[in-house]
Formats: sequence, structure tokens, C-alpha cells
Amino acid sequence: MNIKNLADLRRIKEQVKSETSSRRENETQIIVGMGTCGIAAGARAVMMAVLDEVTKRSLRNVSVMQTGCIGMCQKEPLVDVVRPGEPRITYGNVKPEDIPRIVSDHLVNGRVVSDLVVARL
Repeated sequence: MNIKNLADLRRIKEQVKSETSSRRENETQIIVGMGTCGIAAGARAVMMAVLDEVTKRSLRNVSVMQTGCIGMCQKEPLVDVVRPGEPRITYGNVKPEDIPRIVSDHLVNGRVVSDLVVARL
């Protein structure tokens, strides 16, 4: 790809932006709170459990991301699940052993794990 001027660069930027946003629309997102409060509460182990479970199940169209503190420190570790076209679900006080159930019930089968929910957005 040869960029000759600013217009070429802008065109490439828009193309990549379009491709990325359309991928996200069809993608389930798992977001783990990795602020200092989350890490202190065990978020690293939860993140590893999420990555292991997604890999073990060979799940496609799933992106695993991290975020900082969202102000619910007392509920850490927090894990958000965002399925396309559905409300964002925030799970709180998540332990690594909760992850297989969240992935199986919510990600794979679309059933929210009610006893772990702390917010629906």
C-alpha cells in the first residue's frame, strides 16, 4: 500500500475504522476490570480463566478486553459480557471458578447467570 498524500491516509483510516466497527457489531465482548482495585481483588486470575475458557472452547467472534476502574470497587473483580443486540451485563465478585459457567450459560447459550449480576446496562 502506497500512501502519497493526506487524502490517501484518511481513506485508509476510514476503511480500517469501518472494518473494525463492523467486526465489533457481530462480536461478543468480555471485558474484565483490571484497575488496581480489580487486580487487588483477583482480576488477573479471572482474566486468565476467561482467556483459558475462550481458548478451550475455540470460541469465535469473541473479543476479550480489559478496562480500568468503573467505580464499583466493592464488587470487584468485575466481568462485563456484551452480546450483539443485547444489554450489557456486569457480573461482580467473580472468581475464576465462575468463568466456565458464565461462558457456557451466557456466551454460548444466551442465559444470564442471575446470581452473579450486579448491573444491566
